[in-house]
Amino acid sequence: MTCTLHVAWDGRLAGYDFGAGHPMAPARVELTMELARAFGVLSQAGVAVVCPAPASMLELATVHLQRYIDAVQRAGSLIPGAAELAAVFGLGTADNPVFTGMHEASALVAGATLAAARAVWTGSAQHGASIAGGLHHAMRASASGFCVYNDPAIAINWLLRAGASRVAYVDLDVHHGDGVQAAFYDDPRVLTISLHEDPATLWPGTGWPSETGGPEAPGFAVNVALPTGTGDAGWLRAFDAVVPPLLRAFQPEVLVSQHGCDTHRLDPLADLRLTIDAQRLAHAAIHRLAHEVAGGRWLLMGGGGYEMLHVVPRTWTHLLAEAAGCPIDPGVRIPASWRDYALRRTGQEAPESMTDGSEPAFARFESGYNPGDAVDRAILATRSAVFPEHGLLPEP
Repeated sequence: MTCTLHVAWDGRLAGYDFGAGHPMAPARVELTMELARAFGVLSQAGVAVVCPAPASMLELATVHLQRYIDAVQRAGSLIPGAAELAAVFGLGTADNPVFTGMHEASALVAGATLAAARAVWTGSAQHGASIAGGLHHAMRASASGFCVYNDPAIAINWLLRAGASRVAYVDLDVHHGDGVQAAFYDDPRVLTISLHEDPATLWPGTGWPSETGGPEAPGFAVNVALPTGTGDAGWLRAFDAVVPPLLRAFQPEVLVSQHGCDTHRLDPLADLRLTIDAQRLAHAAIHRLAHEVAGGRWLLMGGGGYEMLHVVPRTWTHLLAEAAGCPIDPGVRIPASWRDYALRRTGQEAPESMTDGSEPAFARFESGYNPGDAVDRAILATRSAVFPEHGLLPEP
């Protein structure tokens, strides 16, 4: 399908950098944008690459407490004594080390996601992309899990203030989208859906099916906790069993999605077993759902993903190409110019094609429930917890 796409990008977004050796290396986003450029995705008709402005203090304060924002500013300015104070707010840890200009870099990430959201809501583009965004763990008054400001929550809050009455957020990251869930846990205008590895085996230890929303929004927080080792077929079966029915029942005005790719079998920080090919199918499914249930209004972000050469650039280039309406043939050879760039950038040989060689297939949950299968039990636990709140039946 032909689509218009606003890509919020500026090389300064690589300034969100926790330092050498940290998993959240900015090179993964730079490699992605260069690969998308090499494939001609960014020069497609209908695609606009626009430099964003940083989020303002007022925009950040719609989600974060002012004293936390002040602490981020002080810590990133290296003011004497600020580090001790910053520790109260989750800064200066191994996950969230302080770096110079931290507030400015984090505000720019939030500003990129806000710019993409504005483009979608105002109609200047059907889809908006913030590949550097998706920092879904940041809490109201603390940094968490490599995330300083919660750009998905800030963008959703902006959409609500701009007049949206129903926003759906789908989080595909291997880690629970806890910060976004917390921001809207008692708000029935926002449906949050997170598919992630079982919290018993992976940080942050939240995202149980029983977490279903506050008293004013029962059933509006949805969590699919998938067992360690879940691969393409099981993950796609769970997505299909939970996400489309809920989105069709909710009928959001805007679909927001976070595409953390640390579900991949090569990711060093988690234990799901997806391939690039299954992730590509998930991108396409979200795109179709945006057109089906949200009038095409789709805000998409990056997120986690820590294998920065073989995984992140390929899957997010597939994502951008999908959003631009020009999907890339997975069997196509990667341009030599990008492979040369990647070798210079990382010192490693880059992949040669856009596929892992998998052809993912899955049986729909409605075809039959297997109580002996851990994925099916996870699916049923989620459907039983929230489907009745949306007038849906939990049984397959």
